[in-house]
This record gives sequence, C-alpha cells and structure tokens, in this order.
Amino acid sequence: MILIDVDGTLVDSVPDLAYCVDEMMKAIGREPWGEEKVRDWVGNGVERLVRRALVGQLEGEPSDEEFEKAYPIFLDCYAENTSKRSTLYPGVQEGLDYLKAQGYPLGCVTNKAEQFTLPLLEDLGISGYFEIVVAGDTLPQKKPDPTPLLYAAEFFSAEPENCLMIGDSVSDVKAARAAGFKIICMSYGYNHGEDIRNYQPDAVIDSMAELKEML
Repeated sequence: MILIDVDGTLVDSVPDLAYCVDEMMKAIGREPWGEEKVRDWVGNGVERLVRRALVGQLEGEPSDEEFEKAYPIFLDCYAENTSKRSTLYPGVQEGLDYLKAQGYPLGCVTNKAEQFTLPLLEDLGISGYFEIVVAGDTLPQKKPDPTPLLYAAEFFSAEPENCLMIGDSVSDVKAARAAGFKIICMSYGYNHGEDIRNYQPDAVIDSMAELKEML
C-alpha cells in the first residue's frame, strides 16, 4: 500500500496559499509577505501557516486577539481559492498512472483540512486515484504522528512493513519512521527551506515518474 502527501508532493499549492496569506495581511492592515516567504512556512496545516504569517517566522505565537481576527479571513479566502493557482508537479500524473496500472492500493495522507483537500484533488483531476483520504482533521492526530498512516494501513488491511509513504517534509519522514513504513521523498516541496536529504529518507527523487525505477 502506498500513501502520498498532497502539498509539496502532488501539488504546488503555494500560489493559492500565498495569495490568501497576503489578502489576509492586507485585510488586517499589515504588509503582505509574498510567495517566496510563504513557501518556507507551508507544511503543517493552514492554522500553523496563519500563525507563522502573523509573527513573520517559523516559530512563535501571535496574540489570541490577532489570530482570531485574521484566521477567519484566511479561511474564507482559501475556500474560494483552493485550486485557482495550484498545479500538479511535473511527473505526478505519470507517476500516479504507473502506480494505478501496477495495482498498488493508493491513499492520500495530508495535514490539510478535508474541506480544502477534497476539492483540491477533485479540481486537479486526481481524486479518483485514492481509495482513502486521511486529512488533517480526519483524526485527532496528524503527521508527524504515525496515527494517520496506521489508520490508512488498517483500512487496507496492510502490514506497515509492506507500506510506503511518499512525501516531501520532515513530518512525512518522522511519521513514516514511527509507523514502520518505508519513505521516499521528493527533492522539491516544502521543508521550510531545508534539504530533505538531511533527514535520511530511504530515497529522494526529483519526479514521481521515477517511481518506475524505484519499486
């Protein structure tokens, strides 16, 4: 069984996320950040992204008052802009077609909330590849906790040692290791500006089309 992450693995969703961050910042009377900055903050769900945008860095917390003012603005904007600027990475379609043709059971595990994940997969034409989608709010736990991965393995009646995670970030690596899965990471994607090789996944590839040689 193979589980695949969404943001930074299947989909470059930063253009939409950055647009909504900047619209939110302008709405609360602050300067927008721009896409390059937002790219380093993505990967732990939109709530965390909003908190990072408000403090202007990876760590730290805004005031409750500021967050409660800004977060609904972001959610409203992102509900309208989930897939307007987002695209599949090169090689994703080819990789998914290959995995499907080989008969691998496929699932999707993401920290993005279901209300954004399902329309995004649908709009980009890939929802039909996945028998299960475990979103960031499907369970109380999300990556890097292994629970979402083990939940999907149980759904497929698959043993963890026969399962693979495909992702792009340290939280994917940590979740896979804790669940007993193999882990392949994409060289592109969102790992807060760090090289994913530093976290020693089982393999790093530049395109999902390379899975033909890996499996």
